[in-house]
Parts: sequence; structure tokens; C-alpha cells
Amino acid sequence: MTQRVNYVEQSPELFKKFVEFLNAIKEGAIEEPLRNLVSIRTSQLNGCTFCLDMHVKQAKLQGERELRLYHLAAWRESTLFIPRERAALAWTEVLTKLPEQGVPDEIYERVRTQLSEKEISDLTFLVMSTNAWSRLNIGFKSVPGASDKVFGLDKAKLA
Repeated sequence: MTQRVNYVEQSPELFKKFVEFLNAIKEGAIEEPLRNLVSIRTSQLNGCTFCLDMHVKQAKLQGERELRLYHLAAWRESTLFIPRERAALAWTEVLTKLPEQGVPDEIYERVRTQLSEKEISDLTFLVMSTNAWSRLNIGFKSVPGASDKVFGLDKAKLA
């Protein structure tokens, strides 16, 4: 695969602002392990290999158990996820694959039992950001693993 456009070089101002947005999300109310799960699940749903590769490596480096990573695509059937994670993953899926009729009240009510309004809001910004990154990397055919050394992801030893 060859990258179509290097968006970092072509739009450096926008890229810088987008990274600032991502860094602000990291300082929000959603804890890092849950951010990792949400980012991985969003990448799976979008079919973004670049993002999936990066987020799995980040999660592994940050201590996520491999079995949970393997189960993530089937989280509904797995016993490895707590109710808070399940609620966040349901919210992630419905926002990533928006139904024509919008977000069902049932899903929102389930999420409200596990997350505060601030957490739901911050989670929504995380899902928005991850979806946007997927669109950049899918559209421009970013090569999975191409930035591993820059971000220290080669230390995950998953190549």
C-alpha cells in the first residue's frame, strides 16, 4: 500500500489543531484503558487498519490484557468487560454507525446508568475524534505501522 497524501505535510496547521484536540480529550474524564477500548472498537467498525494497528499497540504498551483485545470485537458475548465498559462500547458503536432513526433512548439510558453527563460528553468527543482519524487514514491509505518508531509503538513487539 502506498499513502496517497501526507496530510501532516499538506495541512500542518489543521493537523496541529487536531492533535491539540486529541490531547484535550486525553485530559478529559474518560480513563486511558477505556479510551483505548473505544478507539480500538471504533477502528474495527470503520475498517481502519492503520488506526487499529496503532491503538492495539498503544493498549498493549499501556498494560491492556491481550485476551481482552481479542474479545473486543465480540464484547457483548465476552465476560471480560465490566458494565461501564459495555455501556461505553454500546455508545461507541451507535455513534460510529448512526442508525437512520438516531440514537435509541434505550442505549442512552443504559449509558447514563454507568457514566456521568461529563463522561458521556467526553466519550462522545473521543468517538468523534477517532472516527475523524479513521476517515483521514482510510482516505489517504496511511500505511499501518509506518509511524511505529516515531510513537514508540515498536516496543509493543507485535510486528
